[in-house]
This record gives sequence, C-alpha cells and structure tokens, in this order.
Amino acid sequence: MLLSSVCRYEHFLSDWYQCWAPRLKLVRPVIDSNGSAVALVQRKDWEWCAIAQALEERGMLAPGKSGCGFAVGTEPLASAFAARGVGILATDQPIQAGSTPWAAGNQHAASLEALHHPAIVDAETFRRNVRFKPVDMRDLALPWKERFDFIWSSCSFEHLGTLEAGMQFVLNAMDLLNLGGIAVHTTEFNLSSNQETVEAGVSVIYRQQDLERLGGRLRRQSCWLSQLDLHGGDHQHDIEFDYPPYFTHGRNHVKLLFDGHVITSVMIIIRKGWPEEDLT
Repeated sequence: MLLSSVCRYEHFLSDWYQCWAPRLKLVRPVIDSNGSAVALVQRKDWEWCAIAQALEERGMLAPGKSGCGFAVGTEPLASAFAARGVGILATDQPIQAGSTPWAAGNQHAASLEALHHPAIVDAETFRRNVRFKPVDMRDLALPWKERFDFIWSSCSFEHLGTLEAGMQFVLNAMDLLNLGGIAVHTTEFNLSSNQETVEAGVSVIYRQQDLERLGGRLRRQSCWLSQLDLHGGDHQHDIEFDYPPYFTHGRNHVKLLFDGHVITSVMIIIRKGWPEEDLT
C-alpha cells in the first residue's frame, strides 16, 4: 500500500503506475527487456497516478463513494473517478480571484465541460457523476453541509501564498470528510535542504520539518498522516534534475531545480480518525 512519499524514478516502473498511466491516457513509459523505462517521464503524471492508486487501495474508487477535488484545472482525475461510478464535486478557484498564470496556461477549470476527458469517460456517465463549483482554497467558507468519502488536490496548496496558508487549507479541508475518510494531496518538496526554503510567494516549497509539523497538527484534530517515506531515490534519474528552461535538456522531469533548491513532488495521505488497519 502506498504511503506518504516523494516521487522517485522507480515508481514509473511499478505495476501500479503502468496500470494507471493508460487509464488516465498519459504517455506510458516504454519498458525495455531489462525492465527499464526508456521514455522520458515527468512528475505531474506521477502525481495523478499516485493519487488514484492511493485512493483505490483504500477502497475509495467504488460506485456510491463520493469525492471532492480542489484546484482541479483540466486534470484527468475527475473523469477517471466518474468512470468508476464515484460521485465527484470538482472545484477550482473563481477565475476573477487572480489566478491568471493558470488560466492563461489552460490549467484552470471554469466550467464542468472543461473537466470532461472523452477518451476516459463517456459524456452521459460524466454528467451523471460530476458537478462543478468555484471554490477559493484560501477561504473554504466552512462549514459546508456536504461531506465526502475522500478529497484530493494535485500540486495546488503550495500556490496559496505561504507555507502556513497551504497547511491551513489541508487542516481546514479535513472538516469536509466523513469519519474514516481519506485526503490525498501532492505538493512541492525540498530535497536539498531541511532548513532553507521558499516560505512565501507564488510557489512555496515544503521541507521535512514542515510535513512533520503538519502531522502533529493533524493529530490534534484526530486525523492521521500516513508514514512519511521521504527517500529521494538513488537512480541516475533521481540524482540528475531538470533545470530552466524545463523540458529542453533531454532529462527526465522527476527532480528539478527551482529557485536554487532541488525539489520534487510529495504525496501526503491523511485519514480522518484512527484506523486500526493502518496502525499495524
């Protein structure tokens, strides 16, 4: 079972990634006779596949389940979950809230239609299972009347202005889960320092100490952050990193240089309540 972990090159060779990549209509790495990927891979694909796998392993992707996604943009997850019979509330910040870089890059969802991936799910199933609502992650306007079996976000809460603002979103969003519900989020992780980082700005970078502190705050809300696996990997493609301008150097985009720090994606998995099966 997947735990809270950082993106590593070995994951792209795993059975679970090889299963989810075609389901999400991502470019599937070419596997040679030695079991090595020879196609270029990138961490955004890992985020989507890892979120889906973490939810599936915990029984969340089944008919009758309900989920809420934040800052979904045009990602394929809402369509993939709808195809499994899951009821989805997809959210993105109101376009007037100032997310111009994402809106200009076609990474912002302004309507339900923007979320539909016809190659993943047919229109009728999609419309039956997916709703859309503008939501500002910086102000969830809690409490909501609705509760969900799971929630997710993909590299979103690091864009809320500060390290604390992102952590506050994670903490507040737990209020939207049923007891025993699952939250899965990905964000930026600092591999090169547990001290120096980007603490404020358009994109902040979380350190090990930040995630450990978040885990303590979640416990005070009777929520449980799964074990942290923060090993960055020792494969050549984990040691090498992409650098600006990205995607132009022929390197895998698993690790990258950002504002003087080597970073990658990290997935955190949180359960509301204290599941006996996860404590063994």
